Amino acid sequence: MNWVVSAAPRAVSAAPTIAPEKTSQTVRNPYPNYKIIVLNDDFNTFDHVISCLVKYIPGMSADQAKQLTNQIHFEGQATVWVGPLEQAELYHSQLSRAGLTMAPLEKA
Repeated sequence: MNWVVSAAPRAVSAAPTIAPEKTSQTVRNPYPNYKIIVLNDDFNTFDHVISCLVKYIPGMSADQAKQLTNQIHFEGQATVWVGPLEQAELYHSQLSRAGLTMAPLEKA
């Protein structure tokens, strides 16, 4: 039995090749925000807490700081800032070094 192998090129379609549409898109999740929570204690004065919040939390007004300090005193804690981790770590450590009683950072 003799087999004949043809070396002739095969016909190629002249139709243009169309890439299939992407069926799934990459969804980028934003980085999580973190909460800075100040806890009530028996040794920081209202004035000290207010001044620390105004000094270390960007954009914090004296009125906002007073409201948050009252919340800390009467409810036991208050979230004083929410944002990206790197900034949260900085503000948290500054408030902690200033003597405020802080909860650990937690995702918002």
